[in-house]
Amino acid sequence: MREVRKLTDGVLGSLSGELDALYAEGGRPSIAPEYILRALLLQVFFSIRSERLLVEQIDYNLLFRWFVGLGMDDGVWNHAVFSKNRDRLLTSEVAQRFFAEVNGRMIEKKQQGRGRRITVGADKAYDTEDFVRTVRELRVTPHVTKNDKGRSSNLDRRTTRQPGYAVSLSRRWLIEKSFGWLKQTGPLRQVKLRGLEKVDWQFVFSCAAHNLLRLPRLMAQSPGRIREKCA
Repeated sequence: MREVRKLTDGVLGSLSGELDALYAEGGRPSIAPEYILRALLLQVFFSIRSERLLVEQIDYNLLFRWFVGLGMDDGVWNHAVFSKNRDRLLTSEVAQRFFAEVNGRMIEKKQQGRGRRITVGADKAYDTEDFVRTVRELRVTPHVTKNDKGRSSNLDRRTTRQPGYAVSLSRRWLIEKSFGWLKQTGPLRQVKLRGLEKVDWQFVFSCAAHNLLRLPRLMAQSPGRIREKCA
């Protein structure tokens, strides 16, 4: 959880401008969006089924207090107030930005200190000019499934002719493990929000939470071990 907290703080720091804009200029003070997002991460990590139980655990669980950023003597919010503040985030683009920043943290961290390029696999939905360009700017090779139906792909033979590209495509089924985690541990087995916009927010945010849990383990693995698992 220490490593996850460090990664989360880095992502939230990059989103400080968007988060500051969510504060109301007048009225009673609201809950800081950073606190809400960290608390919602805990809800996903520990399969807490309601905001009432989440706020209750933050009140007495020192690990939860530390992760959210509250001191031992700080007061905890009423669960209804927490839910209303959460709804403000649900109607914003914070989840998409949070997910994008987590993925960009993952790619940049894995490439740091390496002489050779690493690769990143992705579905054909990521065969876009901006994604491929951004990944290459980070000195990472995009192993994206080509999307060339009725259009030209953003990948060329420089990438697709390499043996590693075929290996990456053959390992795409591993994404199903992530969906299994989202249903078994995460909140997607029985969604408790109404409306497509809120469900979409919860899905994207839960995917970011899953990546945050995986990141410390991925960054701790040696390059040889990673190649062995992908062979």
